Amino acid sequence: MRELTYYVAVTLDGFIAGPNGEFDFLLAEGDHRDAINARFNQTIPTQINEALGIPTDGELFDTVLMGWNTYAVGLPSMPSPYRHLRQVVFTSRAPEPVDGVEFTDRDPVDVVRELKSEEGKGIWLCGGGALAAALADEIDRLVLKINPVLIGDGIPLFGRRGYAPEALARTDTTAFESGVVLAEYARA
Repeated sequence: MRELTYYVAVTLDGFIAGPNGEFDFLLAEGDHRDAINARFNQTIPTQINEALGIPTDGELFDTVLMGWNTYAVGLPSMPSPYRHLRQVVFTSRAPEPVDGVEFTDRDPVDVVRELKSEEGKGIWLCGGGALAAALADEIDRLVLKINPVLIGDGIPLFGRRGYAPEALARTDTTAFESGVVLAEYARA
């Protein structure tokens, strides 16, 4: 069965973006960049991969899931940001069709369960926090690129999920000189 991995950059205080979707405080440069990009090359938008000469193939993922706000970050310059993956965007809007992007207003849990039952590679949950909260019970792996910054307010890693303690098992941790820590967890 396919796994759903929530791979996302996060601040020390648990935010994936600022209150208005800002993410310019996340470290893009440093000794972490090449190592993480080599392993998670499929999570870089196709257009950027092509410009940098980074291959878009890989064994981790063949599908990416996004909420509307996460998808809209690249608009209008990248209407199909991950052309190398099957792209599913959850939205209640009725956007114009975009080649390679599936827009849906269906229940994310139903969609993920269907995707997991199909043959294929892993499924990457790109964001955002509200979608992660809705899919929390379906997430098999959590990979956090923890940035050494506090922002005080913003979009939480798991939206406004409510109090629901759940233990995860740490599977790997890599600390970089830049201060970034790549922390990986799986369902206990």
